[in-house]
Amino acid sequence: MSGIHAILPLTSKQLSPQIERSKIKQALEDSQSISATFIGQERAREALTFGLGMKAKGYNFYVMGEAATGRYTLVRDYIQRYANSLPNPDDWCLINNFDEEREPFVLRMLAGGARAFVKDVSHLIDELLDTFPAAFDNPGYQRRKAAIAREFDQRYDRAIDSVERYAQANQVALLEEGGTISFAPIVNGSPITDTEFSKLDDEKRSYYYQLIDELENRLSESLLSLPAWKRENSERLRELNRQTIENCIKPLLKTLEHKYASHLAILKYLRRMKGHLIDTIISTLIEENKEDKLDEQERRALLEELYLPNVLVGHEINASAPIVYEANPNYQNLFGKMEYTSIHGNVYTNYRMIRPGALHKANGGYLLLDVERLIEQPYVWETLKLAIKSSSLKMDLPQQDVGMVNAMTLNPQPVELNVKIVLFGSRELYYTLQDYDEEFMELFRVLVDFDPDIPLTRQSQFDFIGRVKRELAELGMRDISVAAMQRLVEYSLRMAEHQKRLSAHFADVIELIHEAKYFCDKAHTDQLELEHINTALEAKKRRTGRVSQSLLEDIKEGHVLIATEGSAVGKVNGLTVLDIGDSTFGTPARITSTVYAGASGVIDIEREVELGQPIHSKGVMLLTGYLGNKYAQHFPLTLSANIALEQSYGHIDGDSASLGELIALISALTEIPATQDIAVTGSINQYGEVQAVGGVNEKIEGFFDLCQHRGLNGHQGVVIPKSNAINLVLDKAVINAVKKDQFRIYAVETVDQALSLLMNKEAGVINSKGRYPKNSINYHAVNRLYNIALTVNGE
Repeated sequence: MSGIHAILPLTSKQLSPQIERSKIKQALEDSQSISATFIGQERAREALTFGLGMKAKGYNFYVMGEAATGRYTLVRDYIQRYANSLPNPDDWCLINNFDEEREPFVLRMLAGGARAFVKDVSHLIDELLDTFPAAFDNPGYQRRKAAIAREFDQRYDRAIDSVERYAQANQVALLEEGGTISFAPIVNGSPITDTEFSKLDDEKRSYYYQLIDELENRLSESLLSLPAWKRENSERLRELNRQTIENCIKPLLKTLEHKYASHLAILKYLRRMKGHLIDTIISTLIEENKEDKLDEQERRALLEELYLPNVLVGHEINASAPIVYEANPNYQNLFGKMEYTSIHGNVYTNYRMIRPGALHKANGGYLLLDVERLIEQPYVWETLKLAIKSSSLKMDLPQQDVGMVNAMTLNPQPVELNVKIVLFGSRELYYTLQDYDEEFMELFRVLVDFDPDIPLTRQSQFDFIGRVKRELAELGMRDISVAAMQRLVEYSLRMAEHQKRLSAHFADVIELIHEAKYFCDKAHTDQLELEHINTALEAKKRRTGRVSQSLLEDIKEGHVLIATEGSAVGKVNGLTVLDIGDSTFGTPARITSTVYAGASGVIDIEREVELGQPIHSKGVMLLTGYLGNKYAQHFPLTLSANIALEQSYGHIDGDSASLGELIALISALTEIPATQDIAVTGSINQYGEVQAVGGVNEKIEGFFDLCQHRGLNGHQGVVIPKSNAINLVLDKAVINAVKKDQFRIYAVETVDQALSLLMNKEAGVINSKGRYPKNSINYHAVNRLYNIALTVNGE
């Protein structure tokens, strides 16, 4: 067969994937299939295995692919299995730097050690509160304290006694009252008062004045060392207190020193703590003359603030390597933060108010981040790269940029960092970072590339069914029928637009399962059936189908001119697909063309009014190349033609209308009518080969719905590229109509095949003399173009 009769419509079996129900039944009955956690993605799994095994610096991950393709689930499950074999991560805590409190020390301990150390220090504080100030009530301490006081009093008394003896020898009494020493003359065996002293004669008064001056000088000389005695007394008392405190805390600290004898950093900390602790106890727990003595709770808070470690990250003893996902990767959430409080109007912080970030928590393990959110945050990307390169995490808050220039801040020691970063992002962002950030490829060497669809193999179908079973188990569903599972597989194939490839967007399948469960619950059953899935699909189509229904109504009412019967010159039914929100649907569009003598060439009206986008304009410009190559080898290509998508009022993109536009153009050129029963979609190249397009299922169903409404006549159908036959996963209504020979779908490889179908005439094959058969489409096209060229050139 040749020509028009050689192009046969596709059979009903070619319009959808042929899924073997027996294999689905077998997979459903296999209990092990419920353990499936992901579907396909062999390339991604290999990259993950490689990256997890690489210990060298810079082998962090960039997980590339579209959202809802199971990226996060696969990566986390894979990492979790690997992390279980890694050694326990270390604990990290902050301790006070007694020499410089603004620079607290970082303490690294084995898993579980940080919380145990905090518990031990807390127990030490309990013992200190129990010991002090009760330790100073000890009789031995009181005796030594009294002895120091007595020695001071004896020194003082000896100094006073010598002066008093000299005074009495000269008939002067030494009087001491309220800590004040004074002198009074003795007359008739007793001291006299000031009144009696004033009655003495001048000679006597002068004598006593001189004597009292001398006594006061003697007293001053005797007590000249009194301040030194007092200092010595205070120092001896302070030394007694220090010895008493040291003797009390020594066994308490000794216990901790023995316990942590193998941990040098803790031993250093305990030795530094000893001296600071003595001063703290002296100043806060035994000050007798303190006006505002601290109560029990305040004393505990003070000791905890000074000595209790601040656990940044603590793990269980048998913990595996941490896997942390930070949903909001701003600066503080990633690198930690310092909390502040207000004391008497001043902003204050200390090492106990430092909080860890996601990098602290993931240290020794894996940190998962969304790179789109990451790069939107100020300072974060550069700081993260610096931490990875230096293998250390320094908490350095950019204060000047957050309005805290004058606030007190801390500068803790950096934490040694050993973490693998896993970035989740799009393809576009990956290549953008690759182009504009020289360090990106040095730090993220492992690309984990997720395919948007998965080959339909026995294993991938088995994994798909297992993943569905796991989801049903989590929803509390008892079972699923074979027909329902087959429908889910078909739904995934339809999303992938391929008869042999499953969609990697498993989240859409989960969404359908959840919606079908709603109808299961209404039917009071816990087994998912085919009818529940079909009902859920119909309900969603109705919820999101207002726009598509409105367009169909406009065509039905004649507001949009689309003919589904008869034939017309220069008019072809094209097929378009629209994406509005989460709704995708096809609708026919009339393509028209006019041709006349002139030299303007093929004018794309859509481009002229700036509604045609670049890819659409490219498709139209290819028409000139096709006409010249096909028909104008021996004369100049000269014509004027207009092409338009009628009643289109928005932007148009894509080249899938170029086949329909060419047929409309050739129909107008040859004045051979094109049938309106058949709609066309396809892209062409300059050599007349028909190329694949997207959205073929929606396009076919959009034209079928209109034809079905007007009544199927057995001649209606659609022309698609032959390379799109593998993409057909059509609705049952279309398949049934094809099976009954009420609707036809043709797959063509060349423009000539499409011309023959739509014009019901042989396109014509050029012979050895360079001529086309008489009365063929191509013959009329060459003649018309030749005549236009003669007319334009005045011949």
